[in-house]
Amino acid sequence: MKKIYLIEDDPKIAGLLKDYLEKYEYNVSIVTEFEHILEEFMEIEPHLILLDINLPRYDGFYWCRKIRSVSNCPIIFISARDSGMDQVMAIENGGDDYITKPFNFDVVQAKIKGIMRRIYGEYASSKQADLLEVAGFSLYLTAMEAMFQERKALLTKNEFILLKAFMDNINQVLSRTYLLEMLWDDEQFVDDNTLSVNITRLRKKLEDIGIEQSIQTVRGAGYKMINTWSEQQ
Repeated sequence: MKKIYLIEDDPKIAGLLKDYLEKYEYNVSIVTEFEHILEEFMEIEPHLILLDINLPRYDGFYWCRKIRSVSNCPIIFISARDSGMDQVMAIENGGDDYITKPFNFDVVQAKIKGIMRRIYGEYASSKQADLLEVAGFSLYLTAMEAMFQERKALLTKNEFILLKAFMDNINQVLSRTYLLEMLWDDEQFVDDNTLSVNITRLRKKLEDIGIEQSIQTVRGAGYKMINTWSEQQ
C-alpha cells in the first residue's frame, strides 16, 4: 500500500482528503506537528507528499526545499493561491505538480495515480527513485545509507544531508555558509564547529567503506567532493 504524507493545516480539508484517498487504498498520514515536518517525513517515509503553501510558521515552499535536501519523494502542492508566480515558485522549489483549491477530488486522485505510476509503477525508470549513484558509489535516500563495494555505512541526518549535497555537486566547491544552511533545522543551533564535526564524522564513515580522501577542504572557500573511488574498483 502506497503511503501519502498530507501537509494541510485545515483539518476539514485534511480529513476529507484522507477519507477519499483511503478509498483508493492509499495509507494517508496527516501532519501532526508543523514545526517538525521534516522529522515526520523521515519517520513516515511516504511515497508521495501533498503540500499546502499557507502553513503555520513556515510556508510550503520552505518545507519543500527542506524535503528536497534529503529526498526525491514526489511533491504535489495543493493551495488556494492561484497566481502563476506561486505555481512557478512551487516548481522551482522542487514541486512536481500544483493543484488549486477548491479542487475536484477525482483530479487529485488522478494526478496522484499518474505520478505514482511514473515513479514507482509501469512507467518508472530502471533506476530506483530513492537511489543516488556516482560511479558505483551509492546513496540510498530513504534509508540514509551509503554503500560501496558491498560495504554499508549508516548515516545520521546531518551526515546524510552533507553527503547528498556533495554527491549532487560532485567536483564543485560548496561554501561553509551553504552547508550550514543545509544543516539548519530550526530546532538545533548550528555553527562552524557543528559543521566541522559532521564533516569529520562523514569522512570517517566513508573511509570505513573504502571511500578515502574524497571530501577535501578548499582553504578559504569550503569543501568539495571528488571521485577518488573509481580507480579502486
